[in-house]
Amino acid sequence: VHLVESGGGLAQAGGSLRLSCAASERTFSINAMGWYRQVPGEQRELVAVITIGDGSTIYADSVKGRFTISRDNAKNTMFLQMNSLKPEDTAVYFCNAGFTGANGNYYPSRYWGQGTQVTVSS
Repeated sequence: VHLVESGGGLAQAGGSLRLSCAASERTFSINAMGWYRQVPGEQRELVAVITIGDGSTIYADSVKGRFTISRDNAKNTMFLQMNSLKPEDTAVYFCNAGFTGANGNYYPSRYWGQGTQVTVSS
């Protein structure tokens, strides 16, 4: 599965950006997709997850109420609408195709996009 992100860039605090992640195909082992972000020198952080089937979502506390994850199954594409951006949202954002277990946890696969930079100025 090949993933390609787009939509990153520069925004002012309080502004909005929309990220997209296009997948080349779907496989039986993938039932969810997620957005991660990473700041240099820090671990990659899970931001949001959406299941492909019923569209249920999970958000990190830091983005709840500001970010919205969605998907278009017909186009194998996932989105992340980011509103009320803060400088601390600055990071490289990666999409991943993985799966959610019966416990509701998201398990990333080896399928990652190349990342897209999001920079929020104060």
